[in-house]
Amino acid sequence: VEVLFAGAGELVCCGQPMELQVEHTEEEMNEKHLPVATRDGDVLKVKVGSGAHPMEEKHYIEWIQVISGDTVLRKFLNPGEEPEAVFDAIKGKVDAREYCNIHGLWKSVDL
Repeated sequence: VEVLFAGAGELVCCGQPMELQVEHTEEEMNEKHLPVATRDGDVLKVKVGSGAHPMEEKHYIEWIQVISGDTVLRKFLNPGEEPEAVFDAIKGKVDAREYCNIHGLWKSVDL
């Protein structure tokens, strides 16, 4: 669930209250989750981790997202694909996020 505007009430799924995902911003031990971005003009390439993150059926990156000002772009990924995404027409500072189906939400800021 993506919350665009905060409101009253509680989000519930399957009869259980939902928990807010915490964005991890620092690697822990040998994890390879922080988004790493490179630019070529207005093209931004985002890879997950300083080394290749697994993209297996049971452990993979579900999506990569970039946020720049009022623009939000997201690419969904599948097991077997490379843990990377290319976004066009991105200018200025960017926050990049990704979601690992096992280790949760990760974020790099001001790329």
